[in-house]
Amino acid sequence: MPKRKLIKAGDAVKEEKTAADESVPMFDALTAAEQAADDEPEYRKVRIPSHRYTPLRKSWPLIVTPLVEQLKLQVRFNPRSRCVEIKSCETTTDGGAAQKGADFVSAFAMGFEVADALALLRLEDLFVDSFEVKDVKILHGDHLSRAVGRVAGADGKTRFAIENATRTRIVVANTHIHILGSAANIKVARDAICDLIIGAPPGKVYNRMRTVAKRLNARL
Repeated sequence: MPKRKLIKAGDAVKEEKTAADESVPMFDALTAAEQAADDEPEYRKVRIPSHRYTPLRKSWPLIVTPLVEQLKLQVRFNPRSRCVEIKSCETTTDGGAAQKGADFVSAFAMGFEVADALALLRLEDLFVDSFEVKDVKILHGDHLSRAVGRVAGADGKTRFAIENATRTRIVVANTHIHILGSAANIKVARDAICDLIIGAPPGKVYNRMRTVAKRLNARL
């Protein structure tokens, strides 16, 4: 009788894998531009408050230039909906460009300067945190006005001191407070602002904030 050739189970699996690999066609990886061209265009709308119309009109070239040249987006202002409309196109290479552009325009609509809002496009670890004075403590009338005054300070000195110590940018818009910076620096600035709203003495708030900011900078 002819001898049968024994095949091990592992060799059979290897042969099956080799045959399967040969039957699967290989394609080159798509570039970012090709992936963006295959995807559907993304839309974003950012509503502009009425008190920001004049700054938007004056700073429109500074806002459009980085969105069009850097992010390769299409931008327009719709006067009917009072929104800045952002759309990705075939030349857009970054998949998250539309959202980055919307965050940039939203920061400007909140009251930040164009130069400060541009940092959202250049750096990846920057965020905007927004809250209201009433979220910290329920106040009404003159008490609410005094709390906002403690945060701003005389001629904005308190706000500038917090910005310089924590390396953030702060906008006080009526009873809303917006903070632009890294996550750790935002936390330090937010804690200092909350202490001022509650009624803590400014001297103690400054000392505590500067101590925490120095420790944070030393870690970095």
